Amino acid sequence: MIKRAKALAVLIGLTIGIATGAQAVAPDFMDKLSADTRPAEDKARDGSRRPYQVMRLLDVQEGMTVVDVAAGAGWYTEVLSAAVGPSGTVIAQFGPRGNAAERQARADRLGNVDAVFEGLPTIGAGVADRAVTALSLHHRNTAFLREIYEALKPGGMAVIIDHEGSAGMDNDELHRMLKSDARSWIEEAGFEIVEDSELLHTSADDHSMYIMAPELGRDTDRFLFLVRRPAGN
Repeated sequence: MIKRAKALAVLIGLTIGIATGAQAVAPDFMDKLSADTRPAEDKARDGSRRPYQVMRLLDVQEGMTVVDVAAGAGWYTEVLSAAVGPSGTVIAQFGPRGNAAERQARADRLGNVDAVFEGLPTIGAGVADRAVTALSLHHRNTAFLREIYEALKPGGMAVIIDHEGSAGMDNDELHRMLKSDARSWIEEAGFEIVEDSELLHTSADDHSMYIMAPELGRDTDRFLFLVRRPAGN
């Protein structure tokens, strides 16, 4: 019942936001999220991942070029595809690991997605208006963030999301990281921090469990930084 109420609240928020013109995502954004062609397991995560609210925070607009960095299975790839619409482009940077055929099939179905199975620098410098990287930074370093910086146009923005950890815990083993470490890496990479958002915070996760622990149901406490490449750089 709680999960159902949470999902209903998300849908109401989406409807109000789009109806009032609060965000310039493609007008059929909500329809695309609920489409039968979208995987059911992706839809099931919308309540905790809050796709519309994240797109609004990032100011994703119809027609933009956006990058899903370290795209994983492609959950954000599909959300970004719906947000920018057919006049926009999503570059889904999957890297060399994982099921390339399955990920290419998703890109082909969406129509406005270019799937990349190599490192981020291969897409070129200064090509993206916006970027998203989610749940990957804890495996990475400042150099990874610098690659995102270089991929963005001057003035371009990104959201950086990961599972939050706590001091004194074995965050490497838990696949988490300290938000303070993420902040340091972001600043070292040259980004301006626009907002340290609580959008994906949940008090139900005390940071003590492995991120895939059944008790969490994949609903971890997550930090979200909205960052910008300075306009003059």
